[in-house]
Amino acid sequence: MTGLLGATRPPETTTDTQGRSIRIVGAPAGSRPAAGLLVDVLVVAVAVLLALVPLVPVFGLGAAAPAIVGGVVVGAVLAVAAVVRRWPVVVTLAAAVLAYALLGGPLAAPATTTAGVLPTGSTLVTLGQGVVTSWKQVLTLEPPLGSSGTGLVAPFVLGLAAVLGGGLLAASRQASGRAATARLLVAVAVPPAVLVLSILLGTVERTLAVVVGASMTVLLVVWVAWRRGAWRPQRVPSLAVLAILSIGGGVLLAPVVAGDTPRFVLRSVIVPPFDPRDYASPLSAYRAFIKDQREADLLTVDGLPEDGLVRVATMDSFDGVVWNVVGDGEPQASGAFRKVGDVIPVTVAGAEAQVEVEVGELRGPWLPTVGETRRVTFSGPDADRTREAFRFNDATGTGVLSTSLVPGQTYTLDAVVPPPVTDQEIGDAQASSLAVPAPQQVPDIVVERAKQVTASATSPAGAARAIETYLHETGYFSHGDDYPSLAGHSAYRMNLLLGEDLMVGDAEQYASLMALMASQSGLTARVVLGFVPSEEQRGDDSITFTGGEIQAWTEIAYEGVGWVPYFPTPDTNRTPETADEEVQNEPQPQVVQPPPPPAEPVSPPSEDAEDPSVTTNEEETAAEGNLRAVLLVVAAVAIPLLLLLTPLLVVVALKARRRRRRRRAATAELQISGGWDEVLDTAHDFKVPPPADATRREASKALLETFPKAPVALLADQADAAVFSADGAGSRGVSRYWAAVDETVHTIRTHGSAWRRLRGTLALTSLRRRRRARAEAAAPAPADRDARRARAQRPARRRGRQS
Repeated sequence: MTGLLGATRPPETTTDTQGRSIRIVGAPAGSRPAAGLLVDVLVVAVAVLLALVPLVPVFGLGAAAPAIVGGVVVGAVLAVAAVVRRWPVVVTLAAAVLAYALLGGPLAAPATTTAGVLPTGSTLVTLGQGVVTSWKQVLTLEPPLGSSGTGLVAPFVLGLAAVLGGGLLAASRQASGRAATARLLVAVAVPPAVLVLSILLGTVERTLAVVVGASMTVLLVVWVAWRRGAWRPQRVPSLAVLAILSIGGGVLLAPVVAGDTPRFVLRSVIVPPFDPRDYASPLSAYRAFIKDQREADLLTVDGLPEDGLVRVATMDSFDGVVWNVVGDGEPQASGAFRKVGDVIPVTVAGAEAQVEVEVGELRGPWLPTVGETRRVTFSGPDADRTREAFRFNDATGTGVLSTSLVPGQTYTLDAVVPPPVTDQEIGDAQASSLAVPAPQQVPDIVVERAKQVTASATSPAGAARAIETYLHETGYFSHGDDYPSLAGHSAYRMNLLLGEDLMVGDAEQYASLMALMASQSGLTARVVLGFVPSEEQRGDDSITFTGGEIQAWTEIAYEGVGWVPYFPTPDTNRTPETADEEVQNEPQPQVVQPPPPPAEPVSPPSEDAEDPSVTTNEEETAAEGNLRAVLLVVAAVAIPLLLLLTPLLVVVALKARRRRRRRRAATAELQISGGWDEVLDTAHDFKVPPPADATRREASKALLETFPKAPVALLADQADAAVFSADGAGSRGVSRYWAAVDETVHTIRTHGSAWRRLRGTLALTSLRRRRRARAEAAAPAPADRDARRARAQRPARRRGRQS
């Protein structure tokens, strides 16, 4: 059996004289080829990509594709690099975190990056928050979510983590054995687990899940058969027939078996605990009222004044995805949800009214109110418990019940209903200075359109009325049933609303758009969800509101006036079908036009014609302030952490430099002996050292007792041959020798628990051992020390004789 120097790898088994197979102790374990490892990672990546397809309808294809495909590709690249380079777990995790920070912005949070590519401080904050909050957004918001907010972080992280973990398990270098089988089984289970999670987070589409599941099953079955050596090419036709029958049967039989029952998803049953910021946006349920409860009696109100409006919820915070209720007490205009006494202070004047409310099919925590609420009196057998669960926000007029509304619940509102305010009464009143959260991720088209619409306005009230008139008279109305109109009011939806040829939507979109345009014009705006009595209902003693009558409007605050409602939604009869009739102009008589006047001569501008104006960009200043705050926080955390990690990083760097010097020694003999020293140093660091005075062969026997599969015996023999043989070693033999050294070092490092591996990686044992060896080698022999001592004493003896 020849060695590693210029020879092929020795077999693990041989045969005796009787033909029986005998395993050679100390022969290196079999290793799968690199091409096979790459195939394993590729199969896992494709399977996970198929498993994430059910999430596409949640975000939309254009928004979901970069996050899903990007996460899968990044995870596959990291898995291949970790397998080929044999990275430790710590290095692999560090590379994954770095890739997430650098690539997560353009792929999962593009709205926070510069030019859609370069991450900013806002990108890092969004990615950090998205790991925790993105799952809540996916579960609590109605699709499509688009690319705003932190929702896309969920599929990106899921794809990256699943491919990285499954790829590392699948691409095991162990050729056989129970450990390899167990890793393969776990790797096969990763894509189905991701598919189940995608279905629970996805939509109620059945066909897509069936096709994806069947395709993924076929892929995994073929891969496992190939890995186990049981794949036969003649099975391709039968497997194709089975796949067609499975997919076709699932697509055709699923509707028959399930009927009209929607597929189970977590979004339909999740009930978050009471916290205004954790609850789904009330405005995001607008289209659900229209579609699912159009004829359902949600609320019955007795004694509503003629000018009264029923307020369900007030939303003053826009995060790029939804308008939501803040209620944390930080912004002045957001107030706080708190327990109230028998009487709630009221600061406005108006008609006093006593309104009785009976809850029908309305659900959720939001308690409908009227005007400025002064007192809430609950009735019924659970009145005391309901009163205990009641919280009220006097700044927004929004009430909530932590126990949620129930059918038949009744209560009485003592309220003050202010009269309607006209533009003449508002006059030149300035926009209110109340502090509300600034809208986030507002599309550029909203900013530009707001400037165009309010260009001729001379007062804040005129700007607000111009925006309302523009939306009311330019837009068209549709709930999406008779003309395509997507639900939702995110920045993505606002961009579509203004960017399409026809502006088509309902109250959800128009109220959101007016609030955003008003805020960009310097006004203080918020969105309200509630009920507005129709002309036929006004003045009735009892009014029953159905789901089809839900409304949304915008409120704008003025100094000395208060909050004034605006209704920008077009009339319901102004549908896209009427657009063709409106664009048909009446024919005009043809008149011969006079020739155009001659063009005036162009005079060159003078040198001082330009008068550049210097303006300050408040948005850039705010962005710089946010970036500075983020950098300060990062520095406060990173600097102490770096100081703690510096000694550990120095140890790792010293070991890496020592290995590099050994590998690049001047001669092949020194490179091979350095490789053997690398094995011994690793054994000392991991507390499995051979005897101190042992030869290379004796040391290899000691190491084989702990690591029977490591080729240490061959390494010892080849090191002796390279050092003591007259033939020396060639560069090819050195490369093979160091490949075996890397395999042996990897075997030693992966032996034992994770704590033992980390402790061995950072141990100083080998560094101290080598330093002592160098000190002993540099120290003089005893005879040399005696001679130097005698020479030092000669001048003293001469001085003694002279004296």
